[in-house]
Amino acid sequence: MIELSIGDQAPDFTLPTNGGGTVSLSALSGKKVVIYFYPKDNTQSCTVEAIDFTRLSAEFEDAGTTIIGISPDSVKKHDNFCKKHSLGITLAADEQKQAIDAYGLWVEKTMYGLKYMGVERTTLLIDAAGRIARIWRKVKVKGHAEEVLEAAKLLR
Repeated sequence: MIELSIGDQAPDFTLPTNGGGTVSLSALSGKKVVIYFYPKDNTQSCTVEAIDFTRLSAEFEDAGTTIIGISPDSVKKHDNFCKKHSLGITLAADEQKQAIDAYGLWVEKTMYGLKYMGVERTTLLIDAAGRIARIWRKVKVKGHAEEVLEAAKLLR
């Protein structure tokens, strides 16, 4: 399994997004990028996380930082999720798990004693040179977007 570290070059990806667009990390070269990987649209923690990042999106923009949420959900699910919760951030559909695998985040999880494969909720802050500046693993959602925003503001 891949274990990325601070200072590593962030793996590039090109994925379809909500609203019918596409996003690739290489196209954002020269900008700071927050990539947050999450398990599933319309689940409790994932919804709170998306709403928090949307609420702070203008402040991230002021800090010169682009936000991308990535999950294995389809573009159609992302579009519905964005509409239902008035989300104003880019959500990328990684149905083939290309980016999720490249970042080593398709992992065995356990819930109620049952083991299954899923996305490990993780956020990465990528600097303007495309290197990983910060990694938050197994994210607890409460206060997380604010913590990431502070880190983005400090990153030059």
